[in-house]
Amino acid sequence: MKFAEFKEGMLIKAGPVTVTEDEILTFARQYDPQWFHTDVQRAAQGRWGGLIASGWHTCALAMRMAVEAALHDSESFGSPGLGELRWRVPVRPGDALCLHARVHAVRRSTSRADMGIISWYWTVLNQHDEAVLELDATSLFDLSGN
Repeated sequence: MKFAEFKEGMLIKAGPVTVTEDEILTFARQYDPQWFHTDVQRAAQGRWGGLIASGWHTCALAMRMAVEAALHDSESFGSPGLGELRWRVPVRPGDALCLHARVHAVRRSTSRADMGIISWYWTVLNQHDEAVLELDATSLFDLSGN
């Protein structure tokens, strides 16, 4: 989507993306090697009753869905950061995740006329319609025509 296509209040949906045990293990071993993400047997005996995905893995999956649904052909060039980020329910092998991204604000920068800014709220839901991830995101767009 181009910046001009984003409208306040619009809902962008993407997914589902099914999370596999192998993906959970591979991501966690490289980026978040805590035992409840990397050790299937020990995780089965732990607080979560089984292997769970890293929250950072869930964020990466959300980003992929946002790119596929809205940002892949846009003028987006980055983000100054996130507002609140919450992991609500653990993501488990076999979960099918969907992104619901609601646009809260669309505006041009007051300091740079060639920059657009959108604020949007992302919710990632599993196949049971449980929110597994919620975050406030800001995305920047280059409107210079380059």
